[in-house]
Amino acid sequence: MDGKQSGSIALPADLFGAQWNADLVHQVVIGMQANARPVIAHTKHRGEVRGGGKKPWKQKGTGRARHGSTRSPIWKGGGVTHGPRNERVFAVKINKKMRTAALLSVLSRKAKDGEVIFVEKFAFTEPKTRAAQKMLAAVAKSADAGALVTKAKNAALLAFAEPNAVAKKSFRNIANVAMEEVRNLNPVDLMNHRYLVIENPAKAIETLSARAGK
Repeated sequence: MDGKQSGSIALPADLFGAQWNADLVHQVVIGMQANARPVIAHTKHRGEVRGGGKKPWKQKGTGRARHGSTRSPIWKGGGVTHGPRNERVFAVKINKKMRTAALLSVLSRKAKDGEVIFVEKFAFTEPKTRAAQKMLAAVAKSADAGALVTKAKNAALLAFAEPNAVAKKSFRNIANVAMEEVRNLNPVDLMNHRYLVIENPAKAIETLSARAGK
């Protein structure tokens, strides 16, 4: 946490040495974003809007166009034709092997680009944002990753090997970082953040290997 080297670890080639597959990553990321898309927009058709039960005027003899309801789509206050409906489903099926392969592809690309940083442990005695900022500055300087503290948004994704309530409270007020557990890492979050900071690398690699079935 103070930016000093505490050891070394060999990265498994099956986790951090996979080939970059842009098409697969794009397909999985777009699919996951579609699955997370909320369906909010909803319009009412002529059978759902209020009113319009009475015929506005008689069919013939007025010289005006014939109408049966004031809630026709061509009337003000009428129903909407072919408008968005909340019954629409945007969900896309993503195979488990595809999701895993995309995750390993992104992890390997970030490792190759020097955007994966390992920290021995996020150990805070009490929740302190100032201590968390100091830790990020020390790690950024040691890893030659200045953007970790200078980038205004999406600078880093902090991956916890295990649940850590004190560390989460320490980092939660820092706007340019996000937090997630290693077991929940996904291609969308990794692609949306510049750096991946992994806590407890030995435990994290064990979790990733089990998830990838290696």
